[in-house]
Amino acid sequence: MKNELLKDLSWRGLINDCTDIEALDELLESGMITLYCGFDPTAESLHVGSLLPILTLKRFQQYGHKPLPLVGGATGLIGDPSGRSTERSLNTLDTVLDWAESIKKQLSQFLDFDSKKQNAAEMVNNYDWTKDLSIIDFLRDYGKYFGINYLLAKDTIAKRLETGISFTEFTYTILQAMDFNHLFLEKGCRLQIGGSDQWGNITSGLELIRKTSGTDVKVVGMTMPLVTKADGTKFGKTAGGAIWLDANLTTPYEMYQFFLNTSDDDVVKFLKYFTFLSHEEIERLEESVKTEPHLRTAQKQLAKEVVTLVHGKKAFEQALKITDSLFNGDIKSLTGEEIATGFKGLPSISLAEETNIVDLLVMCGAATSKRQAREFITNNSVSVNGEKINDLELKVNKDLAIDSKYVIILRGKKNYFMAKFD
Repeated sequence: MKNELLKDLSWRGLINDCTDIEALDELLESGMITLYCGFDPTAESLHVGSLLPILTLKRFQQYGHKPLPLVGGATGLIGDPSGRSTERSLNTLDTVLDWAESIKKQLSQFLDFDSKKQNAAEMVNNYDWTKDLSIIDFLRDYGKYFGINYLLAKDTIAKRLETGISFTEFTYTILQAMDFNHLFLEKGCRLQIGGSDQWGNITSGLELIRKTSGTDVKVVGMTMPLVTKADGTKFGKTAGGAIWLDANLTTPYEMYQFFLNTSDDDVVKFLKYFTFLSHEEIERLEESVKTEPHLRTAQKQLAKEVVTLVHGKKAFEQALKITDSLFNGDIKSLTGEEIATGFKGLPSISLAEETNIVDLLVMCGAATSKRQAREFITNNSVSVNGEKINDLELKVNKDLAIDSKYVIILRGKKNYFMAKFD
């Protein structure tokens, strides 16, 4: 392996499989190549699992190659059977196209689309070259190149034969093959990358290109590993749901906490996957995991790098401020917006008027009775917006609230409750 990019991808564990690693090595050594990776709009936002292919495209661009991020406006209407045991629910055309536009904006955050540069990224949507294709043309121009036995041998299809697969999802791999073929002919695309679950779809594209353009054509497919956690649980999922790239769905603080809580067993792998830190920096952090695991230096760096990549430096700084303030109990240093972010998901009650602290503890669930509430207060176990409370007659009003709205009650060391003035 001569190419420096391939060496880096290999060191980071980003090459799961490749149809012809020597051919890819030669292509990359010969100069700029064009490559693509597809993202189907199955929701209004991509999630952190999509970061691996996005950042891999970015790595290729940093080494001078031209990425084509593809939004699957057409394939998103069909449904990819990969990794599923049941059929996907079909979404309407308007919904899929709206989601496609949202995903386009997200992808543009990570890649350089400066048209003045030779290797500028270019967004493509497979709906553009399939929307006018008739069923007759589809069957004659593409279907005839795929034997039934060939398709049945695909893992994604074979695994669904027992539970059932519709003709719609059965043809998905042909549609993705059409994408590679189209981009090869129209954009000179030589490489498709994707998760390891896309191997069958990627090789279908190579099959179509070779049958229509000749077996001597040099095109390659490469897959990256699906991200898994050492404990076997699914990466990118929490008790609250998926970790989305859209800040309105998952706040930068929530994303920061997600990566900050990475286990020691996973953190080095994730540093290689999701950051652009040098080999030396990652090896230094790996050593810190072995010698000073209690400091969680590697996890803090991982969380910083990812949040900054996805949301920017300012969002990272706010996430760090919220984290430090909550850890230190310095609630008053937070703004109302930061309170809303840091305590997102915390059950809250609404207040319309000034309320006695004893009554408030019962109302928000911090105490089961007024007697218990008084005990908590007299035992110095209650804080309001970061300050210990020992006055049983305290009136909680808007003047006491942060931004005249938020009242954060802490009972003991970890039991938070929130009240909001209307």
